[in-house]
Amino acid sequence: MDSGTGPTTAHQTSSHWGTYEVLVRGDRVVGARPDPADPAPSPLVDNAPAAQHSTTRVARPAVRRRWLENGPGPDTRRGDSDDAYVEVGWETVLDLLAGELDRVRHAHGNAAIYGGSYGWASAGRFHHAQSQLHRFLTTIGGYTRSVATYSHGALEVLFPHLVGAAGTYDVLRRPPTWAAIAEHTDLLVTFGGLRVSNAWMASGGRATHTAEPGMRAAARGGTSIVSVSPIRDDTAAELGAEWLSAAPGTDTAVLLALIHVLVVEDLADTAFLARYTTGWERLRGYVLGESDGAAKTPEWAGAISGIEAGTLRDLARRMAGGRTLVNIGWSVQRARYGEQPLWAGLALAACLGQIGLPGGGFASGYGSMGSYGGGATPLALPRLPQGRNPVDALIPVARVSDMLLHPGEAFDFDGRTLRYPDIRLVYWAGGNPFHHHQDLSRLRRAFARPETVVVHETHWTATARHADIVIPATTTLERDDFTAGQGDLRLRVMPRVVPAHGEARDEYETFADLAERLGLREEFTEGRGSAEWTRHMYEGWRARQEAHGARLPDFDVFWKQGGVDLPHRVEDTALFDAFRADPEGAALETPSGRIELYSREIAGFGYADCPGHASWLDPQERPGTELAERWPLTLIANQPTGRLHSQQDMGAHSRSEKIAGRAPVRLHPADAAERGIAAGDVVRLRNDRGSCLAGAVLDDALRPGVVQLSTGAWFDPSAAEATCVHGNPNVLTSDVGTSLLGHGSTGQLALVEVERFTGDLPPVRAFEPPPLLTSATGADRS
Repeated sequence: MDSGTGPTTAHQTSSHWGTYEVLVRGDRVVGARPDPADPAPSPLVDNAPAAQHSTTRVARPAVRRRWLENGPGPDTRRGDSDDAYVEVGWETVLDLLAGELDRVRHAHGNAAIYGGSYGWASAGRFHHAQSQLHRFLTTIGGYTRSVATYSHGALEVLFPHLVGAAGTYDVLRRPPTWAAIAEHTDLLVTFGGLRVSNAWMASGGRATHTAEPGMRAAARGGTSIVSVSPIRDDTAAELGAEWLSAAPGTDTAVLLALIHVLVVEDLADTAFLARYTTGWERLRGYVLGESDGAAKTPEWAGAISGIEAGTLRDLARRMAGGRTLVNIGWSVQRARYGEQPLWAGLALAACLGQIGLPGGGFASGYGSMGSYGGGATPLALPRLPQGRNPVDALIPVARVSDMLLHPGEAFDFDGRTLRYPDIRLVYWAGGNPFHHHQDLSRLRRAFARPETVVVHETHWTATARHADIVIPATTTLERDDFTAGQGDLRLRVMPRVVPAHGEARDEYETFADLAERLGLREEFTEGRGSAEWTRHMYEGWRARQEAHGARLPDFDVFWKQGGVDLPHRVEDTALFDAFRADPEGAALETPSGRIELYSREIAGFGYADCPGHASWLDPQERPGTELAERWPLTLIANQPTGRLHSQQDMGAHSRSEKIAGRAPVRLHPADAAERGIAAGDVVRLRNDRGSCLAGAVLDDALRPGVVQLSTGAWFDPSAAEATCVHGNPNVLTSDVGTSLLGHGSTGQLALVEVERFTGDLPPVRAFEPPPLLTSATGADRS
């Protein structure tokens, strides 16, 4: 790696996993180290050097040979491991792409262009690939868009019905800080844990990582923590949390049983419920079994979840005995009927009567993102304007395969009946659906349907290898930018530190040249280059801040000093405090103006998979079901500790966790012994949807019957021995929505079997570029 010459210099940069320093010698990144001011830096910084100079970097524009020879059209061979690409010059690729965009929009309309481009590319405020793409597509007439997120799509759709749009924003962006929890909270009950590695990440990054120190301070200060999770180390051992080992997918049953105890033992705050909620009597009747004949007792929940009835009774009493905060982690909702634990968690907090009190009530996100509980920035951060999209076609973000496979088909979503558009061109920049999406075999079939797939990428990811036109993009270290995340401490400079790899260009330059070919350069650029846009965005933001009383340096001073503290930060101590103080004057934006424990609106939609109040809906894929007799282990596909999603999987820290070059899968020792599996063995996980190879790790931190394989290993379908030989769990997960209401991702859980792999071990080819040619009939450049 260290082939640079000259002195080594250190340079500040930032990413979604924080601010750190890269060490540069000549034109190469030769090392990385944490920011000395960061109290809890992420080890992911070690991935940067290898990722920056990886052989997987896209060096030149490339066009898939079959597309170049045959023209646009569906192709079932798109993404084949032997699919060759022809490297072409920039003028050629821009002419081809501009011509194809013109063909599609004139022949089929702009709704035939899908620009969802969900992704976590650069943390920069200007060189944000998704924003750049959306601005460009809006400029040329619009595109079909996606809405909501893979992270918490169920909450984004459900909670506006329950607490209003502003209330939903506050739940996601302005929860009690860790300092408020340390001061006020007696008991934090968290469903899905408080995973420290998730606290390394935040969209836009963090100037310093404050979540992990905040957790520790709360625990030291006397806040007791109960973690309801199938995984003990979802919450760090040093927090001293009590672990309640619940079977995966049973959180709603546990929550309803806790409500049952509060009702029958007269511990529910009926005065709060009467004044601040609507629908309590309906929910109460359901919990007591009056509406369906099944009382949601601790014994009932214990048979489902595996938690003893006495333990649940004790927990409910403890929750009613002090200031309690109920946290539903984002992962809990990423399963079939994922709306229900969210709704039940809110209902439990309402029964305790502490919503609106400092350190009490409901939250969703502690242990899911590093910015959660870190304060808020009420004034908008600098942002590239994207214009107004004149196309009204949309899909929930996790329904991309359905859209491509079923054009014209009607689907229900949040009370509306929509139709999937007929997509002819998919345009992706800065994301990797072959990481985020579920049932990758189905996604491959879906990606065969469009006439053209365009991808901007820094590396030859699986998504790039399913593209017809691949545009090489610069990395964060190859361009000037600045960043901050929601609730961050500082707006930080991200200077360019090395030249662009090969012929890679900034997305902005690519889109500006494309817009010129389409006669729209001035509309896209507004006469500005990258440097002018960066300055313009900062100065516009500075003017807005100063209108509210802040005094900030001009752009040149800001850039020279490396950043500026964010003004107007808010350290909220309670969600819904204004509503609690004045429920009429600060009514919620719901039909009743109150918290909707029963929603007439949702009930009116008639969705069997999301009725009018929190309910136990038995998912097909959980322990104890008929399907579990065939696939007896429950896979938890959680977030990785070695990288952010799939980013920099080839980096040193990510590779250090692999076994035989494959993703590690954790099994309980008893489950491994039953299958003749030893630590370090390569195993195959399989179910009806697919299979993958992974390296076995034995760990009693898992509940028996549970296996844990994190997401993010680059999808590698290069051998017949498995659908993915590298360990991507999304070959096993189900591509169905949480419900017809929210259509959130259900990628957290899947039933599987695991077996020791005994054949000839196929090589991992995930990090090998595809065959690269100098012409359609020319030599292989690689």
